[in-house]
Amino acid sequence: MATNKTQPTMVSVAGFLASVEHPGRRSDSLELADLMAGITGQEAVMWGPTIVGFGAYHYRYETGREGDAAAVGFSPRKANLVLYGLTYGPDADRLLPDLGKHRAGAGCLYVNRLADVDRDVLAELVSTGYRHTMAELHKP
Repeated sequence: MATNKTQPTMVSVAGFLASVEHPGRRSDSLELADLMAGITGQEAVMWGPTIVGFGAYHYRYETGREGDAAAVGFSPRKANLVLYGLTYGPDADRLLPDLGKHRAGAGCLYVNRLADVDRDVLAELVSTGYRHTMAELHKP
Protein backbone atom coordinates (compact mmCIF):
# COMPACT_ATOMS: atom_id res chain seq x y z
CA MET A 1 0.00 0.00 0.00
CA ALA A 2 1.30 3.46 -0.91
CA THR A 3 2.34 5.79 1.89
CA ASN A 4 0.52 9.10 2.20
CA LYS A 5 2.85 11.85 0.93
CA THR A 6 1.42 14.42 3.32
CA GLN A 7 3.05 13.65 6.65
CA PRO A 8 3.83 15.92 9.61
CA THR A 9 7.33 17.38 9.41
CA MET A 10 9.72 19.20 11.71
CA VAL A 11 9.83 22.25 9.38
CA SER A 12 9.26 25.54 11.17
CA VAL A 13 5.74 26.88 10.59
CA ALA A 14 6.95 30.42 11.37
CA GLY A 15 9.76 30.04 8.84
CA PHE A 16 7.39 28.69 6.20
CA LEU A 17 4.86 31.49 6.72
CA ALA A 18 7.62 34.12 6.64
CA SER A 19 8.69 32.73 3.26
CA VAL A 20 5.26 33.23 1.62
CA GLU A 21 6.17 35.63 -1.19
CA HIS A 22 3.02 37.69 -1.62
CA PRO A 23 2.62 40.10 1.33
CA GLY A 24 -1.20 39.85 1.35
CA ARG A 25 -1.13 36.05 1.27
CA ARG A 26 1.53 36.05 4.02
CA SER A 27 -0.58 38.37 6.19
CA ASP A 28 -3.71 36.26 5.64
CA SER A 29 -1.72 33.12 6.47
CA LEU A 30 -0.47 34.56 9.75
CA GLU A 31 -4.03 35.56 10.65
CA LEU A 32 -5.34 32.07 9.77
CA ALA A 33 -2.61 30.43 11.86
CA ASP A 34 -3.57 32.55 14.88
CA LEU A 35 -7.29 31.91 14.34
CA MET A 36 -6.91 28.13 14.00
CA ALA A 37 -4.48 27.85 16.93
CA GLY A 38 -6.81 29.87 19.13
CA ILE A 39 -9.87 27.82 18.26
CA THR A 40 -8.29 24.37 18.32
CA GLY A 41 -5.85 24.92 21.17
CA GLN A 42 -3.32 23.03 19.04
CA GLU A 43 0.14 24.08 17.94
CA ALA A 44 0.65 24.51 14.19
CA VAL A 45 2.54 21.70 12.44
CA MET A 46 3.75 21.55 8.86
CA TRP A 47 2.16 18.69 6.93
CA GLY A 48 4.27 18.09 3.87
CA PRO A 49 5.93 21.13 2.35
CA THR A 50 2.94 23.52 2.20
CA ILE A 51 0.10 22.63 4.60
CA VAL A 52 -0.14 24.21 8.04
CA GLY A 53 -2.23 21.86 10.19
CA PHE A 54 -3.80 21.85 13.64
CA GLY A 55 -4.59 18.60 15.44
CA ALA A 56 -4.40 15.22 13.77
CA TYR A 57 -6.57 12.20 13.16
CA HIS A 58 -6.21 8.74 11.68
CA TYR A 59 -8.47 7.72 8.80
CA ARG A 60 -9.22 4.37 7.19
CA TYR A 61 -11.26 3.99 4.02
CA GLU A 62 -13.28 0.91 3.10
CA THR A 63 -10.66 0.25 0.39
CA GLY A 64 -8.11 -0.34 3.15
CA ARG A 65 -6.19 2.87 2.49
CA GLU A 66 -5.36 4.62 5.73
CA GLY A 67 -3.22 7.39 7.07
CA ASP A 68 -3.03 10.48 9.21
CA ALA A 69 -4.14 14.01 8.39
CA ALA A 70 -4.46 17.40 10.02
CA ALA A 71 -7.87 17.95 11.61
CA VAL A 72 -8.02 21.48 10.16
CA GLY A 73 -5.45 23.48 8.27
CA PHE A 74 -4.59 25.64 5.31
CA SER A 75 -2.14 26.08 2.49
CA PRO A 76 -1.17 29.51 1.17
CA ARG A 77 -0.93 28.84 -2.54
CA LYS A 78 -0.15 31.44 -5.18
CA ALA A 79 -3.69 31.53 -6.58
CA ASN A 80 -5.60 31.31 -3.28
CA LEU A 81 -5.77 30.04 0.27
CA VAL A 82 -6.85 26.43 0.54
CA LEU A 83 -8.69 25.61 3.78
CA TYR A 84 -8.91 21.99 4.96
CA GLY A 85 -11.31 20.29 7.36
CA LEU A 86 -13.93 23.03 7.39
CA THR A 87 -16.58 21.24 5.33
CA TYR A 88 -16.91 18.13 7.51
CA GLY A 89 -18.81 19.55 10.46
CA PRO A 90 -22.57 19.09 10.69
CA ASP A 91 -23.16 22.85 10.38
CA ALA A 92 -21.02 23.37 7.27
CA ASP A 93 -23.95 23.30 4.82
CA ARG A 94 -25.75 25.93 6.89
CA LEU A 95 -22.67 28.14 7.33
CA LEU A 96 -21.08 28.07 3.88
CA PRO A 97 -23.66 30.32 2.16
CA ASP A 98 -22.82 33.03 4.72
CA LEU A 99 -19.03 32.66 4.47
CA GLY A 100 -18.58 35.03 1.56
CA LYS A 101 -16.65 34.60 -1.67
CA HIS A 102 -15.25 31.06 -1.84
CA ARG A 103 -15.18 27.92 -3.94
CA ALA A 104 -15.71 24.43 -2.59
CA GLY A 105 -13.51 21.56 -3.72
CA ALA A 106 -13.23 17.94 -2.72
CA GLY A 107 -12.96 18.33 1.05
CA CYS A 108 -11.53 21.85 0.95
CA LEU A 109 -12.44 25.49 0.44
CA TYR A 110 -10.67 27.97 -1.80
CA VAL A 111 -10.58 31.62 -0.71
CA ASN A 112 -8.81 34.37 -2.65
CA ARG A 113 -8.21 36.51 0.44
CA LEU A 114 -9.58 36.74 3.96
CA ALA A 115 -11.09 40.14 3.20
CA ASP A 116 -13.60 38.25 1.02
CA VAL A 117 -15.03 36.19 3.90
CA ASP A 118 -16.92 36.77 7.13
CA ARG A 119 -14.42 36.10 9.94
CA ASP A 120 -17.12 35.02 12.41
CA VAL A 121 -18.47 32.43 9.98
CA LEU A 122 -14.92 31.28 9.21
CA ALA A 123 -14.24 30.87 12.93
CA GLU A 124 -17.42 28.84 13.36
CA LEU A 125 -16.47 26.60 10.41
CA VAL A 126 -13.03 26.01 11.94
CA SER A 127 -14.58 25.23 15.31
CA THR A 128 -17.27 22.86 14.07
CA GLY A 129 -14.95 21.17 11.57
CA TYR A 130 -12.30 20.59 14.21
CA ARG A 131 -14.73 19.36 16.88
CA HIS A 132 -16.45 17.03 14.41
CA THR A 133 -13.20 15.53 13.16
CA MET A 134 -11.80 15.04 16.66
CA ALA A 135 -15.09 13.55 17.92
CA GLU A 136 -14.88 10.95 15.13
CA LEU A 137 -11.67 9.71 16.77
CA HIS A 138 -13.46 8.78 19.95
CA LYS A 139 -16.31 6.80 18.47
CA PRO A 140 -16.38 3.14 19.50
